[in-house]
Amino acid sequence: MDSINLRNFKRKVEKNKRRLRLVLSKVEKKAPPHLDQLAEKIDKEVWKEVNCLSCANCCKVMTPTFTVQDIKRISSHLGQTPKEFKDQWLVKDKNQDWTNKINPCQFLDFKTNMCKIYEIRPTDCSGFPHLAKKKMVDYIHVHKQNIEYCPATYAMVEKLEKAVFSIK
Repeated sequence: MDSINLRNFKRKVEKNKRRLRLVLSKVEKKAPPHLDQLAEKIDKEVWKEVNCLSCANCCKVMTPTFTVQDIKRISSHLGQTPKEFKDQWLVKDKNQDWTNKINPCQFLDFKTNMCKIYEIRPTDCSGFPHLAKKKMVDYIHVHKQNIEYCPATYAMVEKLEKAVFSIK
């Protein structure tokens, strides 16, 4: 597995994101048969190629949504009340969801690209980037956003494009 060069990744995204979003839109409009099984197969292929610890771009530029359960679990781990945790680290976004006040994430260890609270991280983080969710078609809008930030999502959409539209 190669290390991910984020500068090169951003250039590649700018060049191809319109095409890849169009691919996702086509799949969303007319899902191929066995899309969920195909997504599972592609998911396995992607993780042989992409190492999140060589990137951590999601933690650098995005923020998870914190559920009430996440807030209780993490604040308890940190020896804070949920209110103290929210006051220190979180803000409500336009959807009234709790998200990080700052980017990069306060729990990212920049030396290792590892999460300092990995075992108790937010549910949103533990599921990211949501590649092989059942009913993949319901996650197309998420993938359209994530191709810009996540090399694994980007690779998944490229593989999906080849599989569905037989691009060599």
